[in-house]
Amino acid sequence: MIELLIEAERALNHGRLDEADRLYRQVADHDPRNAIATVGLARVALDRGDDLGAYLHARRALSIDPENPTARHLVMRMTEVLAGRGEMPAGAAPVPAPAAPPPEPTATQPPDGPPEPPASSGPPPPKPGLIGRLMGRRRRS
Repeated sequence: MIELLIEAERALNHGRLDEADRLYRQVADHDPRNAIATVGLARVALDRGDDLGAYLHARRALSIDPENPTARHLVMRMTEVLAGRGEMPAGAAPVPAPAAPPPEPTATQPPDGPPEPPASSGPPPPKPGLIGRLMGRRRRS
């Protein structure tokens, strides 16, 4: 399916809306829970000037994947456009707030003092070199 999504994206980027629509629909028909294909259909509708269609597809994508930033942005933007023209569908629900990010890990702090430094077993490890940083590795000592 990824090949079809790539082809659909390429077609959309080159203005071949019918081809992009056909490919995104093919993926969405095969996997109705594919939010990427559904966002693609919203983008095709938007490029065709079908604001309501773009809104409806984006809402569907957001219901599939509430964390999808593209779907969220499209829903918010299309809500503004349609509401501004008085064309919002009846019963359209507001965009749900994004889920809160997971909390950052914190140092253990006793109730009556500052955070305890992490236990050390020797000198700190060397900083990674450029390639290591790019690849997420540390240099060996």
